[in-house]
Amino acid sequence: MTTQTLAGLRIANTRALRQAPVLTRLLEEEGAQVLHYPTVEIEPCADPTDFDAALTELARGQFDWLIVTSTNTVYILADRLRDLGIELDRVARSNTKVAAVGSATATAIAQELNLVVDLLPEEYVAESLAAGLQVSRGSRVFLPQSAIARPVLVKALRRAGAEVRAVSAYQTVVGHGGDDLPRHFWQGDVDVVLFTSASTVHNFVSRLKAESGDAGMLCDVTVACIGPMTAEAARRHDLSVQIVAESRTVEGLVQSLKSYFGSRRR
Repeated sequence: MTTQTLAGLRIANTRALRQAPVLTRLLEEEGAQVLHYPTVEIEPCADPTDFDAALTELARGQFDWLIVTSTNTVYILADRLRDLGIELDRVARSNTKVAAVGSATATAIAQELNLVVDLLPEEYVAESLAAGLQVSRGSRVFLPQSAIARPVLVKALRRAGAEVRAVSAYQTVVGHGGDDLPRHFWQGDVDVVLFTSASTVHNFVSRLKAESGDAGMLCDVTVACIGPMTAEAARRHDLSVQIVAESRTVEGLVQSLKSYFGSRRR
């Protein structure tokens, strides 16, 4: 019989509703009870003019590469292509190569867009991704992204000689719904809070304050982050971070949780 390392723990999943199920399943398989507290919602940008124009160019095969950096981007691409009446087959036939950041993003691309991923770097580092694309001077790259995306990747691609069409495809807003997490904090029955991006941290703090809570409620709660940038964001909000996943995936995050609590229970 397999030991469930996280059995008896109550863990808060702060991911957006569309992203939460995979992480929840992994946690429940390890015996955890999961509380859902969506901190992020994804909305189209108010003015989609540039995005729509770029999608039309994509369907016409006018880009050499499409770079997709998150599952959020996949969902927005799929939704907007449907809104514009652009068949996914047109994109598949465009001969545009696809690069994905992270295995979850690659899976979502296959499921939602029916596209083949040509490049899946082992680690998301802007310079290595740019090198992996092997862009030549004048190569056209389409990079749909969050309205608050950092410019590191764009700069690396342009240094490599690419013509980058970086377009704000969506914006993140504070989520709502799910479980009454402030009440659970007051009752002292939350063991772990998980953060999978800097946005989940910032929006978690904003939402908690709006619901008569504060970061001090986490003084006896284990905080686990998917990577160093997320951990840095948590520390900026005076949260004490106990776990930082080495592998920046939800699977890696759960493995880090198992290692941490497994060692404590020996």
